[in-house]
Amino acid sequence: MVHFNEKSFQAALKEDGLLMVDFWAPWCGPCQMLGPVIESLAEQYEGKAVIGKVNTDEEPVLSIGLGVSNIPTVIFFKNGREIHREIGAMPPQVYARVLEENV
Repeated sequence: MVHFNEKSFQAALKEDGLLMVDFWAPWCGPCQMLGPVIESLAEQYEGKAVIGKVNTDEEPVLSIGLGVSNIPTVIFFKNGREIHREIGAMPPQVYARVLEENV
């Protein structure tokens, strides 16, 4: 799993393929519950998709630029374009379905 900052996120966005990014903060309870789900998906989809996290407290400009106003928010990008967004902590199968449909 990748912990993105502005520079590394922009670099990943330029790559072809599937990118899943969890926008979170350490003080957010639902974000903490979602963390292990994101880590598990990162292991499961290693080599098929890039899965990472953005700490909204550390990267506010990136979060605001993408319109992230509630956390957790998970955004999926394919070939540099946003293709799907989930707001709030969802069951693992919600994220897995989007990944499966796009890998």
